[in-house]
Amino acid sequence: MWDNATIMMLVKETGTTLFITLTSTVFAYALGLPLGILLVVTAKDGLRPNAAVYKILNAVVYKVLDALVNVVRSVPFLILLMLLIPFTRLVVGKSYGAAATIVPLTIAAAPFIARLVESSLLEVDKGVIEAAQSMGAGRGTIVWKVLLAEARPSLIVGATIALGTILGYSAMAGVVGGGGLGDVAIRYGYYRYQADIMIVTVVLLIILVQVLQVIGTKLSKKLDKRITG
Repeated sequence: MWDNATIMMLVKETGTTLFITLTSTVFAYALGLPLGILLVVTAKDGLRPNAAVYKILNAVVYKVLDALVNVVRSVPFLILLMLLIPFTRLVVGKSYGAAATIVPLTIAAAPFIARLVESSLLEVDKGVIEAAQSMGAGRGTIVWKVLLAEARPSLIVGATIALGTILGYSAMAGVVGGGGLGDVAIRYGYYRYQADIMIVTVVLLIILVQVLQVIGTKLSKKLDKRITG
């Protein structure tokens, strides 16, 4: 059973899992990062202009974005995966395989990432923001040079959490032939009752999560100016 073909398959699908996870994370951050920033900027105590019309507009934007994030996050990934099959097929031309898995993973992870980004930015000391405002810094400057700069360690930790979550979601996509280790676990471990392959795929997934966790933690500590030694 454990011939070269099986070992090469596991190696290949491990690479596929990493490809799906990293690519989905990049696309999800492309959506989730600006969404998280908007949630912070348009919040009640955010960086809104004092003009009444802007306050009303931002309040509406915040409520809409907040509701959207909550709704998408509330849908279980497997159900969202099924619901997005027509959209996935429209985008990539098919509903199975690695490329097809990236679409629902991106949509499912973006709101989660937005919340992680929002939480990280809200941790920034208000005094630093007020100091920047007193020096005449605009909202764009405060966001890029104060909020994102000060929150870098927390954002890295959030990215590590997101990677682990997306990796877990990618395994679930194996139910619909999404490719990667999850697909191997379903096809061989579940349908063919090959428990040894199921166990190996689980171990490989655990190793991948741990490796990503270690890398993220070390990078976060390196960027955290408050940590010495």
